[in-house]
Amino acid sequence: MNEQILPSPRTTLFRTTIASFINERKEAKLKGTEPDDDTPTAAKYDYTTWLADAARRVAQIQAVTHVLKATHPDARGTSLYVDPTSLPNHQEIGSHSLLDGHATDIVGNAAALDVYKFLKVEVEGRRLLDWLQNNDADLLAALHDSPEIANNWAEAFKGLIRPSDTISSHQMAKQVYWSVSGDPADDAGFHLLQPLFPSSLVHAAHLDINDARFGERNKKARQAWRDKAPHEDIYRDYRDLVARKLGGTKPQNVSQLNSDRGGVNYLLASLPPSWGSGTRNPLLAIDSVFKRFRGFDGVNRQITALCKLLESDPEQSFETRQARERIKRAIGRSLAAFGQGIRNQYPAGWTSDSTCELPICEQLWLDPERAQLAPREDHAQADLNFTAAFASQTWPDEVASRFGIWLNDILKKRGLPVSTTEHAYWSREIADYVIPIARKLEAQDE
Repeated sequence: MNEQILPSPRTTLFRTTIASFINERKEAKLKGTEPDDDTPTAAKYDYTTWLADAARRVAQIQAVTHVLKATHPDARGTSLYVDPTSLPNHQEIGSHSLLDGHATDIVGNAAALDVYKFLKVEVEGRRLLDWLQNNDADLLAALHDSPEIANNWAEAFKGLIRPSDTISSHQMAKQVYWSVSGDPADDAGFHLLQPLFPSSLVHAAHLDINDARFGERNKKARQAWRDKAPHEDIYRDYRDLVARKLGGTKPQNVSQLNSDRGGVNYLLASLPPSWGSGTRNPLLAIDSVFKRFRGFDGVNRQITALCKLLESDPEQSFETRQARERIKRAIGRSLAAFGQGIRNQYPAGWTSDSTCELPICEQLWLDPERAQLAPREDHAQADLNFTAAFASQTWPDEVASRFGIWLNDILKKRGLPVSTTEHAYWSREIADYVIPIARKLEAQDE
């Protein structure tokens, strides 16, 4: 007598989850129909029948990161899947900036998109597609009692992410002739490039912009800004946006992510900032310039990246040191650019305003040319003291120390264990981005 082998609890979990998904689709399809009229349709949603059909139809769709049809809906060329982590890490923002959890887009027959929704179903915090790519034995057992059939279906489903058999362009695709010979008169010295729509990157930007526009957290920050009330969060605002609709009334014909966005694709304003000369200096009436620094271009993203790196408790390795060094350099360059922007924006002597509450070291950093101005008659001693403090050349280290205190406070609020050791490290490392300014002005005096 053969003993029946009972499925494992995980196999039962997988099978129950899959059956629930199929049943939900069945109920949605049969909603409003008479019980006697649904027999042929209901048969399509039998567990084994539906999975066999899904394994057949998955070949009609493809996972991609770069979509061709966003350029023109009638383009018939190739879309591509490129793992963002495999791309060169350029300084400029691009698809390489995406993390491992990037959104994958789907192109192909819109009628087969339910297969992708099936593969996105999560069990134990991971998608079915992820478990399939790991050849999870419990999931294979849940697909079918026959190992051969289960493996065939699994291979078909894993084919969602696959390289294109052939790579081709199309007359309706965007194309650029790029000179490689350096001679514009050499017709043979050009490569024909085809820029592709970076759908995964666009989707990440879309989510961030929508969070800034409609997210509850940013709504509270926006209201505090309007009320001129203190608030612990940063207020984010994307101004002069343009929304471009792709796909018309059928955005799913472009791609799945385009459909998720309702066809909306944001375009950022490509123009320089408009500085109002009559506006009040935002550095007055504050006791530290670092209260403004975190809102400077890219700094909050750099600080967040540092926090996430430290929170992951990485091993002490070469890769960890490299990651920390990249973040440090990015923050340092931002600090240098922040200081240079202030020095360029405001006239020498702006820190002599009666409402300036910045510590003297930050005044010397951000308004160094004040030391070269003639003392004012009614504030001669204060100006002479300012010049003497600049000449002492102790202020760069003081600025770096205040930076270390500021950064330590941020890390502490994230629950990270920091001490004087971390403060000393950041003070020492960031001083390199402050000291060159002092040396430059010292050389001018010589």
